[in-house]
Amino acid sequence: MSVYDFTVKTKRGEEKSLSDYRGKVLLIVNTASKCGFTPQFAELQKLYDTYQSRGLEILGFPCNQFAGQEPGTNDEVQQFCKLNYGVTFPIFAKDDVRGETAQPLFKYLTAQKKFAGFDMNHPVAKPLLDALQKNFPEYLEGDGIKWNFTKFLIDRDGNVVARFEPTTTPSSIAKDIEQLL
Repeated sequence: MSVYDFTVKTKRGEEKSLSDYRGKVLLIVNTASKCGFTPQFAELQKLYDTYQSRGLEILGFPCNQFAGQEPGTNDEVQQFCKLNYGVTFPIFAKDDVRGETAQPLFKYLTAQKKFAGFDMNHPVAKPLLDALQKNFPEYLEGDGIKWNFTKFLIDRDGNVVARFEPTTTPSSIAKDIEQLL
């Protein structure tokens, strides 16, 4: 099994097979427009601009499961990303990424790459961990997505090769992407 076995919903609600991305390096990210990590859209777009011609695709999956930080409609999410960050990579339909209601792709991703902790050198890591322990302690159990902007790196064969938590900036994983290109 690989990510190519999954279908996802486009911003218009149409089914899209991830096999359409066969042979590409993928960075799959759960996103939100009202999160402290939202500025990562700028770095994601920079990665996309730098590496798309070499075979990178970034796939954004908006989710409202984390403190209601993605309240908009699919159209509003698209407009926000384009107007505020110049996003040109695909942003799919808003859907769940953790728990029993998670879309199958994210259940697969989290089963393939376990949670290995936050980068505690990141300035937001301690406040994020404190907030999770206080307000959402169940999010810290198991390997499910912990917060917005968790990133999964997929090789050209559709294998999940790495998981990066929100405290890992997109620019810091450029070297990992380059190795797969």
